[in-house]
Order: sequence, then structure tokens, then C-alpha cells
Amino acid sequence: MAKQVCTILGIVFTLVGILGFVMPGLLGAHLTLAHNIVHLVTGLLALGVGLKGSIGGAKTFCLAFGVVYLLLGIAGFVLGTGPDKMWEVLPGQLMFGTVDHGIHVALGVVFLIGALATKAVPAPRTA
Repeated sequence: MAKQVCTILGIVFTLVGILGFVMPGLLGAHLTLAHNIVHLVTGLLALGVGLKGSIGGAKTFCLAFGVVYLLLGIAGFVLGTGPDKMWEVLPGQLMFGTVDHGIHVALGVVFLIGALATKAVPAPRTA
């Protein structure tokens, strides 16, 4: 399942990265140049792992990115201020609001489900 999650979210991240340049308020998110670049890099990495990587690599990717995105979303809710819970990670360059935090939590959960729903790959046996 991890390879499918990587492939699907890789496509989503890549599309959002591209669309963010022309629609910076897409889905109510705060898509800046830095945010779009992060989406493009994440999307291309996820696509590479999903399409060409091993099952173990995809599982590891999903686990790592699941933890990162889940923690990013939680940190945003905790550290964000004002009515939109705005969190400026890099002032003027990379900031997240309530919508961003919710999306990050959801992405983290989906990545983690992909990792946890993938069976461990046994090591090859030698003679």
C-alpha cells in the first residue's frame, strides 16, 4: 500500500506545487514560492519512490513523511497565533494558517496509514 500512497500523494503534491504558483490561495492554504517548492520536491520524491522504489523504501518514506507532516500540522495548531492560527516559519516566505495545519495533519495520517498497512519485506535468504 505504501507504493500506492507515495504515487497518489506524489501526483497530488506535484499538482499543488504547480497550481500554487498561479493560485496561491488554493483551498484556503497559504501557498508561497517556498511552500510551492517544498510541495514540488516532496511530490517528485514521493513519485520516484512510488513508481521506482522498493516496497521497503516506500514504507520508510511514508513513515518518515507521515511523522513530519503530522508533527508539522500539530506544531502549527500549537504555535499559530491569531484567529487563523498563523505560524510564520520563515517570515514572509513560509507561513501556515489553520487550513494548512489541517491539511498537514491529514497528509501525515494518510502517509502513516500507508506505512502501517504495508507488510514488512523479508530479507532475501542466502544459500
